Amino acid sequence: MTSVQGTHLDLPTPDGVADAYLAHPDDGRPHPGVLLYMDVFGLRPALEEAAGRLAGHGYTVLVPNVMYRAGRAPLVDLPGFIDPAERPEIIERLLPLAQALTPDLAMRDAGAYLDWLAASPLVADGPIGTAGYCMGGVLAVRTAAAHSDRIGAAAAFHAGRLVTEAEDSPHRLVGRSRAELYFGHADQDHSMPADQIAVLERALEAAGVPYRSELYEGAQHGYTQSDTAAYNAEADQRHWRSLLELFERRL
Repeated sequence: MTSVQGTHLDLPTPDGVADAYLAHPDDGRPHPGVLLYMDVFGLRPALEEAAGRLAGHGYTVLVPNVMYRAGRAPLVDLPGFIDPAERPEIIERLLPLAQALTPDLAMRDAGAYLDWLAASPLVADGPIGTAGYCMGGVLAVRTAAAHSDRIGAAAAFHAGRLVTEAEDSPHRLVGRSRAELYFGHADQDHSMPADQIAVLERALEAAGVPYRSELYEGAQHGYTQSDTAAYNAEADQRHWRSLLELFERRL
């Protein structure tokens, strides 16, 4: 692990300005770029700590507030620890904002985020990695498909609704990606049950893309998020091992 610097910044997008957090090794040198997508709770200290941890392994990590159209992060008042009693009310307030981020809007933004990384002197030439949690996992998969010439690796952790009836369902897009894909599913996640995991894996096999799809037993949706009651330390450590191995292979 190396010393890390973190900075809050504003990124221009086609529709405005997205607030974001950037973490990178504090050595003045360029490093492989990573676009890290938030969960529904958004840009906050726990996610900034995760970005810093990843940066400590030699990456320049950008974490945008993908719901910037609704305001700067945090979009609602968040407690330091999100317990089960508070969680439903918080999600009820945030869910409409997340649903307003359509795939078209999200991928237009993704292009701006990737452009910013490509132009930064802190980012080395070469493929970009992307990873996301919860709704961010879906965005990571969509980004790998929409910007296949830029993304070398994409990971989704406890991502729900990867399989839907929509024509642009994430599972229908995986064949457009040139990246290696990784999926870390929670076995106690009602938003991504076993039958949907099977559909996703069949789509991945049919597309012929390199991938790993793994079930984290005993884990709930949100198992990586250290400031929530869903956090699972063992599953989180497994997620870190898998993510770092993926990026070491592909970036």
